[in-house]
Amino acid sequence: NEVPSGLKKQLESICNELNIEVALPKPFCSLAEDAEKPTISRLVTELRIGYPEVEVVTSKRGKAEFIEYAIVRRSAPCGSTWYVARKLRGVEVKKELLYNAIAKAHHSYPCTATMNVDPEVNEPILHLAGFIIRGAIEKALEKRNLSQ
Repeated sequence: NEVPSGLKKQLESICNELNIEVALPKPFCSLAEDAEKPTISRLVTELRIGYPEVEVVTSKRGKAEFIEYAIVRRSAPCGSTWYVARKLRGVEVKKELLYNAIAKAHHSYPCTATMNVDPEVNEPILHLAGFIIRGAIEKALEKRNLSQ
């Protein structure tokens, strides 16, 4: 689960005083490179964890386009990106079908984000994580000019 906001502020304050880089993203899969935090950026880049990045390979069957497979370039720290990518094999590139497949896979994976409504964002953090993976898949499809 995420760090409560009060504790987050305390940790950030202590780390800043000690000149230690700190990142406490909510959800953790929103971890991204930050020019002001080179060590954390290096972690994101070298370990390829953080905000998910995916490529998709599709094929046409009749008039419909289907996902053949997805390549994970950067995974959510919990590993859910790999799971979701695997579950998208064979899914038609049609918005409703794709969104349902992503949501089903994401909710089936033991994401560490909570379903409790977070007081800072007024939404369950698990939903934010779901929007992040969905956005990563949409971005991959846009790169292939297949956005639905």
